[in-house]
Amino acid sequence: MELPDALSLPRPLILVGTRPEIVKMAPIVRLLSEAKKDFLFVHTGQHYDYHMSKQFLEELRLPKPDIGFPVRARSPDEQLALLIRRIGAILRSERISIVLVEGDTNSVLAGALASNKLGIPIGHIEAGLRSYDLRMPEEHNRRIVDHLSAYLFAPTKVSKLNLKKEAVWGKIYVTGNTVIDACVQHMRYAERRSRIAKSVPFRNFALATIHRAENVDDPKVLKEFVDAFTESPIEIVLPLHPRTNKQLKRHGLWKKLVRSRNVEILPPVGYFDFLVLMKRCSLILTDSGGVVEEATAPSIRKKVVILRISTERPEAVESGFARVAGCNKRAILRGIAWAEEKEAGLPAKSPFGSGHSAQRIVEVMTREGAL
Repeated sequence: MELPDALSLPRPLILVGTRPEIVKMAPIVRLLSEAKKDFLFVHTGQHYDYHMSKQFLEELRLPKPDIGFPVRARSPDEQLALLIRRIGAILRSERISIVLVEGDTNSVLAGALASNKLGIPIGHIEAGLRSYDLRMPEEHNRRIVDHLSAYLFAPTKVSKLNLKKEAVWGKIYVTGNTVIDACVQHMRYAERRSRIAKSVPFRNFALATIHRAENVDDPKVLKEFVDAFTESPIEIVLPLHPRTNKQLKRHGLWKKLVRSRNVEILPPVGYFDFLVLMKRCSLILTDSGGVVEEATAPSIRKKVVILRISTERPEAVESGFARVAGCNKRAILRGIAWAEEKEAGLPAKSPFGSGHSAQRIVEVMTREGAL
């Protein structure tokens, strides 16, 4: 891995590693690029599959990362150790004013730990989310990062309250979530570019995504999902995460799913295709937190059945956009029935912001002298 020569003036480092991080950082990267601000763009390669990462960089027309390195499939502890070592090497070779991270992945945790040990301030976008489900590695990651961060960009007042209760030492700013910015900025372009509609044989369908380790690595839970999808009263379009694909075949569930006339399986789709699927579907079933947020964007506004026993986005539930269904077939089918009810309308506004979150974050960093 080649590292650029150190610059005379400190500059921010923007760290991404997975598809959601790329999407949510895109509005900030774009703002800084348009303003001719100097920054170091680093991609850890945590999502090393093309469809899970590089494709999103290209579709979003983001600059090529200044530094990137593949992590490949490793055990979580080995992956974290490697990420800390490699991010630390970059930080020691550069003059960095702030390390900006987003979310709760191993890349985010590694970036925060390396920065903390080297005395470099951390800015955490999407700070303060809590599911209180300690089975989730992300719950551990986000808590640690919040307590290491100098600047905490909380998407909502609920997130800010979580941080206040935990007495974090950093400065807290309620900014909204940049995922709404991304949806607002990209939907029209996505509709012009995407051809995904040709792959969907259904006029009325539910969009489903499942990928979380605590779900798809558990054969009992995975079977409940398959049973629910194949028995759903509305047809299902299912873009398959590589992890889910592997586990379905491993546990003998693949044939039932692929033979079902009720389910259309798609390979992993790009960001623009996914935006179009969200807009065209009737409802969404997902165990992804980010998808729950995207569903509330003004250009999408869909009900979401959350395929988990908890959520770190309670604002979506409280506003009427989402319902936590759990992971068994009967509960999921009840959730689908709720989502298909026509009587209950959806709020006009997203609880996660109006599409100006990136601007607020950049303004804070400018005031704090990090830009």
